[in-house]
Amino acid sequence: MPRARSPHPTIAIFGAGLSGICLGIQLKRAGIDSFTIFEKSAGVGGTWRDNSYPGAACDIPSMFYSFSFELKTDWSRIFAQQPEILEYVEHCTDAYGLRAHIRFDTEVESAHFDEKMDAWRIRTESGDQYVADILASGVGQLNRPFTPTLPGLDRFQGTTFHSARWNHDHDLRHREVAIIGNGASAVQIIPEIAKETKRIDAYQRSANWLIRRNDRPYTEKEKSRVRKYPLLARLQRALIWSLLELRWPAFSGNGFWQTRMEKISRNLLEEVVTEPELQRALTPDYPVGCKRILISDDYYETVVRDDVDVITSPIAEILSDAIRTEDGRVRPVDTIIFATGFRTTEFLQPMEIRGRGGLQLNEAWCEGAEAYLGLALPDFPNFFMMYGPNTNLGHNSIILMIECQVRYIMRCIERLEARGLSRLEVQSDAMNRWREECQGALQRSVWATSCNSWYKQSDGRITNNWPYGTMTYWWRTRRPRFTDFEEHPWSEKRSSRPSS
Repeated sequence: MPRARSPHPTIAIFGAGLSGICLGIQLKRAGIDSFTIFEKSAGVGGTWRDNSYPGAACDIPSMFYSFSFELKTDWSRIFAQQPEILEYVEHCTDAYGLRAHIRFDTEVESAHFDEKMDAWRIRTESGDQYVADILASGVGQLNRPFTPTLPGLDRFQGTTFHSARWNHDHDLRHREVAIIGNGASAVQIIPEIAKETKRIDAYQRSANWLIRRNDRPYTEKEKSRVRKYPLLARLQRALIWSLLELRWPAFSGNGFWQTRMEKISRNLLEEVVTEPELQRALTPDYPVGCKRILISDDYYETVVRDDVDVITSPIAEILSDAIRTEDGRVRPVDTIIFATGFRTTEFLQPMEIRGRGGLQLNEAWCEGAEAYLGLALPDFPNFFMMYGPNTNLGHNSIILMIECQVRYIMRCIERLEARGLSRLEVQSDAMNRWREECQGALQRSVWATSCNSWYKQSDGRITNNWPYGTMTYWWRTRRPRFTDFEEHPWSEKRSSRPSS
């Protein structure tokens, strides 16, 4: 039975991580209840639900890792660990009554734009179908684990798993463990599991620039002071933002700041690692910032131990109970843990998204993922992304970016309602101008230099990172420039919809 056009647009949100929860909260605060959050897992949290490995923690100080409108001021540590962050997301979900809007254990298979209705038709893997005026993706960049194809892996007789799918039932005590990958997760995992394993072989493709985390628990006096004077939390956030933003010149190609950061990292390495061969193995051969700069208080202290080896020879094959490297050595192993990150450049996979004329998102992104300000695409009306292409940061809090994106989407929704529009669609000219500006700025950044990273594709195109500082993103997204969009008014034939 047809339904009349509702007073508010219907909104489908993909993902109940920080992005999806943030948008849901702002919709509730605006009095809009006509939204559904589709979440493929059994709970909220996104990456903070998936990554429950030992030592999982945030690289941004905790006082700057909560929403500005829902400050958490009672963090237990300077750098929050995974359980506490997940608890915060759960708190936000319940405090704003979002659970009634979430469809858990519901993976979206496809979404296509129906031009006759000016609406998105959504299909889940179970075959259920839904209709929504607006589509908002909150799946982000770190949701699909990447596991490399290694010769012989299928004949390995031990236990294997990815760090983002941690096997909590597998006891690591007295195990001979191989950690494949040495990025941010490996740097957190290795010091923790080394407390109980028999031996760890850390397989390293390339070294990382690393600086001190300087983490510690907050004292009771510090907690009491913030409770008594809540404004202190705001001031701390502002200070943290300022200090983190000071790092930006090192990423934008400023030689002075790059040299300074490199010196800090080298001094730490030389202070802890005194054995020349290991020191060489742990020294990067690319400019600081080209890959993610890692922070740790105990990684170097762990890899100098006799029961931990850093292995730089590439893996030749996996045997039933060992790993053979290209230098001919065979090392026994009973557990392989892949700390190999995510398929970061394959945004929104494996969902099939089709815009106007049946255009597949894969086709639109045949040369690499892109979006106008990381938010919208031509030929995909009423479709918005959070933590989309070119909005990742190497130096500051992604929550700041998410809040900017959510505010932008809310203003687009307000525009649709206020003007009686059926759709908003960014113009191709605006997208072309942004592409040229964005990629031009990125080619001048440290990320374009000689290293392979998850920030860019194999052809060198940088699809993940924002090319400027966070203040620029705040300014560019503080209000949409609607002259960059095509606006379509409602017509009578589009004033009703089949029920979802």
